[in-house]
Order: sequence, then structure tokens, then C-alpha cells
Amino acid sequence: MLQGVYSATKKNGELYYRASITYLGKHISLGSYSTEQKAHKAYNLANKILYNPAKYKIDNYPTSCILSFHKWVVLINYRDNGIYIKNPIYIKKRFFLYYIDTETVLKFDVEDLFYYARHKIVKRGGHLFTSEYGMQINLMSRYGIKNYAVPGRDYLFVNGDDMDFRYSNIEIINKYHGVTKCFKKGLPFYQAKIHINGYYIIGRYTTEEEAAIAYNKAVNLLSNAGINKNYPQNYIDGMDEITYAALYQRIRISKKLRELIV
Repeated sequence: MLQGVYSATKKNGELYYRASITYLGKHISLGSYSTEQKAHKAYNLANKILYNPAKYKIDNYPTSCILSFHKWVVLINYRDNGIYIKNPIYIKKRFFLYYIDTETVLKFDVEDLFYYARHKIVKRGGHLFTSEYGMQINLMSRYGIKNYAVPGRDYLFVNGDDMDFRYSNIEIINKYHGVTKCFKKGLPFYQAKIHINGYYIIGRYTTEEEAAIAYNKAVNLLSNAGINKNYPQNYIDGMDEITYAALYQRIRISKKLRELIV
């Protein structure tokens, strides 16, 4: 058998070949191939990548390559940083890059490295997901961005790069459903509104939390009146039940909406 290659058999009895290489004491699988020659070619290329850093860089991945781009990134990161990570991550000094493919590169803070070293990111329908306990988790939700959030209105990427998920680059403008931050004469206020047959203004409030609770109150009143559209409820972080109940009782909603409910 050629160096770096061993044979294996599929459940149907078909023979195939696996390539692997050992570097810095780590046994690294390179993939499965239909012939012994292809598997050996993958081994030879991996060997060149690991011992020739001047020639083999992430951004010069060949158009036709025996190794997957995923493996290409993994090998180069291990070579340059001495840390083996199974996902296509390249570590920089103060952040790291996660390569979805040759064109899609995400940027994260180093404190997220442990998580993404263990959770693969996939792209489907233009959205990014990870998987936890068999469930798909929208990547945006890890950074406080709700599924219903509208870019530019509810959140924004400070430097304009929507692939840069460093915490300093994500600004949450409106974190609660139905709540929008507005300004009057330069002073901020929070407007709550809800969609029934068109949008109705629930009210304008001093704090974001009051507006979020007003939205919840409107949802409850609509439900009691038989108008139920599966509205989401806002969860107010850091607020105990007594404080929430007191605010809920005190907060008023617009006359127009009250008349609709009645």
C-alpha cells in the first residue's frame, strides 16, 4: 500500500481508500478516495502543505484540488498555529476566521473559539446555522439578533461587514419584538406597535423595557378579545416578576388600540 493510504470496505462490500497523515504527533484524516493513487496524491499534497508554509497559503487554494477546502484550512492552521481544530478555522492574534467556503469568511472574537471549534457552521438559504442537541440554531441569535430583526433598523454591523461577528462590531438597536427606538428633538423614546390588519401604535415610552411590556400587554388583550396571531412575547432580561407585574399594571396602551379590542 502506498504511503499515507489504507484500504477500507463499504457496507456493500465496495473497496475504497482513505488517506491520512501524522503531524506533530496528531493523526489527521484527509478523506476517502476511489483509488489508491488518488489517496496517495492527497497524502503527498498534505505533506507539502505542512512543510512548505511559504508556498501554501489559504488564499491560494487550487481550482482543482485533491483535498477539500475544509481540510486545506485545517492543515494550514495546524501548521501555522500548532493547534489542531477539526473545523475550517484559522487563528489570528486577536480574532479567528471561519471559512464556510473560499468566498465566505466569518470573523469572530477569540473567546468564541472553543464554541466554534466544536460546532460546525452551515449555510442554507442565505442563513447561517450551527447545530446543538440535534436542533438548528440561527447564528445571529447567539449575538442577540432576533429572527424577526431587520438590518439597519433593529441591528447593524458597525464597520458595514455583515460577516464580522466580533462583539464590538454588532450593535443591537432594538432588542424587543414590536419596539423601535425613535428620536424627537434629539431625545430618544421607544415606540411599541403591533400588526393586526395593518400596524397599530401601542404607545410611546421612556424606556425600552416599558415598550416591550406594553407590547406584551397588547398581545394579551388581543388574545382575550379573540384576536390571536401567535404573537411572540418579549422576555425582559434581569427583571423580577414583582417589578414586571407592577410595570404591566401601570403601563397604558393607546386609545385607538383599546377601542379596537373592545
